[in-house]
Amino acid sequence: MGDIFNITEKPQNSPALLSDGGIAVTYGELQRQIEIIGKKISGRCLIFFMCKNEPGSVVGYAGALGNEAVPLLLDEGLKEAQLERLFDIYRPSYIWASAEWGKTHPQYVQKMVYETYDFGLWETGLTPYPLYPELGVLLATSGSTGDPKLVRLSYQNLVANAASICEYLHLNQSERPITTLPMQYSYGLSIINSHLLAGACILMTTASLVQTAFWDLFEKEQATSFGGVPYTYEILKRIHLFQKKLPSLRTITQAGGRLPVTLQKEVALWAEEQGISFYVMYGQTEATARMSYLPPERCLEKPGSIGRTIPGGKFYLADEAGKEIQGDDRIGELVYEGENVSLGYAQNREDLLLGDVRRGVLHTGDLARRDADGYYYIEGRQKRFVKIFGVRVSMDACEKILRERHPGVELACAGQDDCLKIYVKREPCEDENERLSATIIQELTEILQINRRGFRCFMVDEIPKTDSGKINYAQLASYDT
Repeated sequence: MGDIFNITEKPQNSPALLSDGGIAVTYGELQRQIEIIGKKISGRCLIFFMCKNEPGSVVGYAGALGNEAVPLLLDEGLKEAQLERLFDIYRPSYIWASAEWGKTHPQYVQKMVYETYDFGLWETGLTPYPLYPELGVLLATSGSTGDPKLVRLSYQNLVANAASICEYLHLNQSERPITTLPMQYSYGLSIINSHLLAGACILMTTASLVQTAFWDLFEKEQATSFGGVPYTYEILKRIHLFQKKLPSLRTITQAGGRLPVTLQKEVALWAEEQGISFYVMYGQTEATARMSYLPPERCLEKPGSIGRTIPGGKFYLADEAGKEIQGDDRIGELVYEGENVSLGYAQNREDLLLGDVRRGVLHTGDLARRDADGYYYIEGRQKRFVKIFGVRVSMDACEKILRERHPGVELACAGQDDCLKIYVKREPCEDENERLSATIIQELTEILQINRRGFRCFMVDEIPKTDSGKINYAQLASYDT
């Protein structure tokens, strides 16, 4: 697809990337790097990206897209067992990673063929294989339980969603967003994509919101926007951000799960007082990133709403038979149509040759209703997923993992966004119960790479069952103590 972000059309002296480490990359330099990387890559191939919120990550990403190589974006800190499994399944021709990472993972790489901005392109020695011509990027579906299922995004998906975001957020070259989300997360990536398309300068930092380094960069470089999941806004509340003035800040966005209504109102009031536009949004990786947004002027009027579709998109509600539901305040599955709907999934390298199986239609799996003004509200999930601090987690997958690790232990997983609850049948020995509870939470923390605050373990006398012998998940909530 080539120059999908129109890099060559941007003012070449304008800054594209700026880090707290003092690295500055102009659009002209970014284009130069794309051309160099193209000479180092042997044609169309798969590249594993071990991502960090540093300029080198984005330079490599732009270089891959600009030369029709397909990046699979992964966390640099991905557990070795999970990386090894993905590596064996997908067999990438190259890995783009920090120079330090490459040197400490010799089992995956043969030699570095290019280095820039503290990142390198490493050959793996594996032979390229055919890829679907429109395949642009691969993203993991969740925060990874080791499942090799990936979302296949086309070049058109990336361009359409970035352009739509630019339109409704009114992005231009004067924007200076600061990174608060991982690059390999679809929401974080969409911020990078849309701002590159807008010709803006992205402020990049690996510092967290609670670190002085983050706010030093924010103030020094006059950040104009940031995005966050519900957990981000909980942190901002704890550090009393909503009692401060940030003169350079113009826009804040939220997605990645339902924001508690009380917190949404608090943020909205603060934003309104400060003249900041606060956008509540809804999206899924399967739709590249975003499907809807709640306009700032409606935030206090319609708390809890995910708003209306992004430009170019369409929502409707479907009943169990798949028929469109008419009328207001009736609940059905939320279905989305748009150019940003992904091609489908991949579970092995042969799937990377598949075409567009979704054909622009995504059944979200979320149950929703539409009010009389045409604004949508999520009411629940058809399938058993929760979002913990913005990361989608399969409760069934967690059950499977824990049962494999603790054979003979009777357990079940349930919960809601930002809290996965594990119910375990109590043993006679209380010391054993305490040990098992602590072990389970520690295991999930390590496997999912999510803060332990996202998990609670309950010891119960029985795991409730239905008449057919299946776990009665609806009854589990009554066991919370």
